[in-house]
Amino acid sequence: MPEPLLALRNVETCYGPVLAIQGVSMDVPAGSIVTLLGSNGAGKSTVLKSISGFVEPRKGTIRFAGHDLVGREPDATVALGLLHVPEGREVFPFLTVRENLLMGAYTRRDRDAVHADIERMHGLFPALRERSAQPAMNLSGGEQQMLAIARALMASPSLLLLDEPSLGLSPRLVGEIFAIIRRINVEAGTTILLVEQNARKALEVANYGYVIEVGRIVMKGPARELVEKADIREFYLGVKEAGMRASRRWKRTKLWR
Repeated sequence: MPEPLLALRNVETCYGPVLAIQGVSMDVPAGSIVTLLGSNGAGKSTVLKSISGFVEPRKGTIRFAGHDLVGREPDATVALGLLHVPEGREVFPFLTVRENLLMGAYTRRDRDAVHADIERMHGLFPALRERSAQPAMNLSGGEQQMLAIARALMASPSLLLLDEPSLGLSPRLVGEIFAIIRRINVEAGTTILLVEQNARKALEVANYGYVIEVGRIVMKGPARELVEKADIREFYLGVKEAGMRASRRWKRTKLWR
């Protein structure tokens, strides 16, 4: 069985004395979309930050494409082909859309290919072509999210970490963003680790999923199987099952811990 593109084993990360995640183990196979689900404060973003080098785990191992990531700075993970699109978009507000895209390709030296990729981003995100010369701060929230993803793709990543790409967007734009996520995976073969509170949409595009609660992985499985689990349906998809009560979920969570 081939080694996964990304593998976490017993990862533990703290913020000062506060333990944020503990014992986290995950596999992300090459070419797949894997989603990490959980409520606010469950530790989802900390998992991504631990992978990309924004915070350093206290324990455990993280391997990407045969390289150990623990202790590497974020720019070193970018050089390996791992890109992190954080929650909140964080585009460069005073740079134009085109300049933002060029910043995403700052490690590349293949200028002709970079310009070709800008055209490819315009194909994926037509709104960015129309606003190419405008400052990023003038874009709508949905357009800024598109720009943040496009800027990351300009680095030609083999693995893309997406943190809450649908946050704050209208239902129409959420549908567009998830269609683009699927397209990036299918057409470019980019592997994606997706953190998302919109569990329904995430499980629609993902091959495999993990559920994190209070810093621990409490459930995992193929996305099509997770959709059918009663706890997932009630607490993440909003589907009430006959005879289910909230206390049952908390009882199970206590056992998982």
